[in-house]
Amino acid sequence: MWQTNASVLRHRGHEEQTWTETFPPTRENALENNWVDMWLQNENRPIKDLYCSMQRKIEIRRKQERKMKKKTGLESWKEEKGRSWRKFRRKMSVVLQHLILWKGSLQTIGGQFGTGIQSYFTFLRFLVLLNFVTFLLVAGFIVIPSIAFNELGLNQTVSHSPNNSKCFEYNPNPQGLERFYVFIMNILMGTGFMEWTYMFYGYYKKTSVNFSNFSYNVPLAYLVTTLAYFLLSLLWTVIRSVQGFKQSLITDDSSVNNYTDKVLAAWDFCIKDEKIITLKQRSIRYELKVDLEEEKIKRLHAQRTICQRAGIYSVRILLNLIVIALLCGAFYCIYRSTQESQLLLALESVKGNFILELLAGYLPSIVITAANFILPLLFNITIKWEQYILSVEIRLTLVRCVFLRLASLGMLLYSLWNNITCGDTENKTPCDNCGYNYVENKCWETRVGQEMYKLLIFDFLTVLVMILLVDFPRKMIVDHCSCKLVQLWGQQEFVVPQFVLDIIYGQTVCWIGTFFCPLLPLLNTVKYFIIFYMKRLTLFSNCRPADRTFRASNANFFFLLVLLLGLAISWVPVLYSIFVMTPSKPCGPFRDQAFIWDTISMAVESLPKVARNFFEFIASQAFAIPLFFFSCIVMFYLMALGSSYGKLVKTLKDQLQMERSRKILLNQAYQ
Repeated sequence: MWQTNASVLRHRGHEEQTWTETFPPTRENALENNWVDMWLQNENRPIKDLYCSMQRKIEIRRKQERKMKKKTGLESWKEEKGRSWRKFRRKMSVVLQHLILWKGSLQTIGGQFGTGIQSYFTFLRFLVLLNFVTFLLVAGFIVIPSIAFNELGLNQTVSHSPNNSKCFEYNPNPQGLERFYVFIMNILMGTGFMEWTYMFYGYYKKTSVNFSNFSYNVPLAYLVTTLAYFLLSLLWTVIRSVQGFKQSLITDDSSVNNYTDKVLAAWDFCIKDEKIITLKQRSIRYELKVDLEEEKIKRLHAQRTICQRAGIYSVRILLNLIVIALLCGAFYCIYRSTQESQLLLALESVKGNFILELLAGYLPSIVITAANFILPLLFNITIKWEQYILSVEIRLTLVRCVFLRLASLGMLLYSLWNNITCGDTENKTPCDNCGYNYVENKCWETRVGQEMYKLLIFDFLTVLVMILLVDFPRKMIVDHCSCKLVQLWGQQEFVVPQFVLDIIYGQTVCWIGTFFCPLLPLLNTVKYFIIFYMKRLTLFSNCRPADRTFRASNANFFFLLVLLLGLAISWVPVLYSIFVMTPSKPCGPFRDQAFIWDTISMAVESLPKVARNFFEFIASQAFAIPLFFFSCIVMFYLMALGSSYGKLVKTLKDQLQMERSRKILLNQAYQ
């Protein structure tokens, strides 16, 4: 090893000074001077952020100290307070890092099983926070004001209809004493006394409170809060999607995401804890394993002949036809189960029988869960025969499972709306009299909320049953049984795509049901909170790292993209209910109205003339059509700008590749 003494360092410093004085300023010196000029324009920035040599930083510090002596006491006090504030912000940022939910658990999972599995738990944490914030909105503007108005008995004006027709008959409260199993049945199915609680839409009243200078309109708050949490979910998800899209653009580029970056630049030299060092080493090893596996599969695909490719395409077409047939069969079963569920509950032989009544009430949920459990297994088998690379295989499987889950949910809603609007019945009299089928659905909004409530509960129970009665017994059998078939079955893998689809499906159910069941976000928050710990337990106790892993950055972006699709689908039934459906006559905050959206119209009519004219102009075609054309122009401009930037980046990459090739040739020539 070479040893450097003080004289050598002084000699090097003298050489550097002589070099600078003898030769004209280089590009690096000019860049350094630009950084210094930028700092002089904003002296509050720390000197350590400057891109210059240590000698130049010392000179700047001396100039700063001489300048400080010339400043007044007030200016010095302001700068001192600014430095103290920046130091306080840095310390607070360090403290807040320790308050991040499940940070330690996520780091442990990433090091032990790779960032692919870690992305599932990160995604689950995001949904927990999203549901909790949604619950705070609903509780703060709908639930708590309604409870306060009822308990305090303020000056309420509740709208009642003088009509005493059958459309206004609704009394879900049980009469007399009930058996214990009926109480349990009501909790599981959301019927009976549960219908007349703050859990469901039907209990909220069309209330307007005027107390002194305070005025609060519950129907308006109910509708605006619904639009607010949908907008919040959209913005939050889009922001995270953009961040994931930036990472996926970098990691998808093989010229940037190469092995050299991971081997030489992926390590964090600030890590000192032995445990974290081990986790970081495992994480890098998993990333390298992913890259090597994908490169191997791409090489094999490039070596295929024309006959082999034709055979593979034929197999893919046949398997896709089989997949479509399976999906159509599942949708028909869901539609029939929804229709038969109401018929079975009306039978005298089913009423009073706890098991039969529970099975009949949960029949649509059971069929949907069975389809979502069986068909993905068949999809995983068929995808192996289609011979895609790992990233395409995962995404195609996810697309099929997404379509299955969201379309099955759409089929359930279609069958419900078909029943509510008398679409499949010969007797149209109930819908002609009341605007909906009041015979089978006294409060149809509560009926939809009950279906979403049952789907959420059954999905949660399914996860617990699979973990407790399938995962743990399988682990014990594999560990204590030496049978070849059992060992071939092997230890369970943590299948990230399937588990992600489970929570996206549950989140879509929550988004749809929140309008009809306002406390559903709270239940979903508790559900995901418990699922996090249960999945973490089964991951460390029962599962092994997957044989075929995948890159976390691509997965995160794709998961959020699927979540946006679920959010868009959840808008359809809610907006259809708001703009098209006739609200229930005897229940809910929008009773006695032709449409739910009329609440906004009545609120706008009560505003002053200037504000009313402003909102009417925004809702008119004179504003909507120019806004649409302006949005199209901006969109096309951004697309053109992105295309030009993409071409520029591609040109720069080609130049870098050419420069690297030249260096290699020059090194070979000199050797």
